[in-house]
Amino acid sequence: MPEEESTASRNFAEVQARLRDAPLTPARQEMRRLAAAGREVIERLVATTAPEDQLAKAADLLEEASSLLAGYPQGRIYEGFAESANAGDAHAFFDHSPLQGVANPLAPPVRLEVVDDVVHGRVRFGSAYEGPPSSVHGGYVAAAFDEVLGLAQSLGGSPGMTGTLTIRYLKPTPLHTDLRFEARIDRQEGRKIFCSGELYAGELLCATAEGIFISVDIGRMAELMARRQEAR
Repeated sequence: MPEEESTASRNFAEVQARLRDAPLTPARQEMRRLAAAGREVIERLVATTAPEDQLAKAADLLEEASSLLAGYPQGRIYEGFAESANAGDAHAFFDHSPLQGVANPLAPPVRLEVVDDVVHGRVRFGSAYEGPPSSVHGGYVAAAFDEVLGLAQSLGGSPGMTGTLTIRYLKPTPLHTDLRFEARIDRQEGRKIFCSGELYAGELLCATAEGIFISVDIGRMAELMARRQEAR
């Protein structure tokens, strides 16, 4: 491994460790609480029967909150990882991830853990994620599978990026229901990592997925992370 690539890889690992082991500061706790409140607002807004005056009051409050945060701009880049495939670590820092982020009001959020080389995901989609009546939009199902399979493929030691993702929708996936994912690596062929997974509502199999991920050299991943930091 070239010296510059080795250095980049070490730096990448150090970033992972720093973010993973960083203490949960009071500010970070409040950010998570704010995101949870935002998640509740989104959920209640999409199916509300509130009258005009209450909607106007709520809009005023949100505009006030937006103005408050505008005084502390962060820019386009945040700390941590947006997806598990790039991090290669179930315990990495995902606070702002669009799928896992407890500090991101857009995230359901999906909770992931690894048990005996099998990735287990748990999530509950609210009204904001509706596609077919009372069912989760297929696009969100696919995005969640991409996250779950993304972590599974990283367990092989050569994390990569999604090449193809194929979803088979077997039954409508219900909203407001505790759902569970399972995923694992099936095999590896050179740089290709083949994974599969299932989505259940209770014992009902709602969908299955197959993904092919293309491993990316950790030095290249470190380079992308460095560019991300420079863009702050």
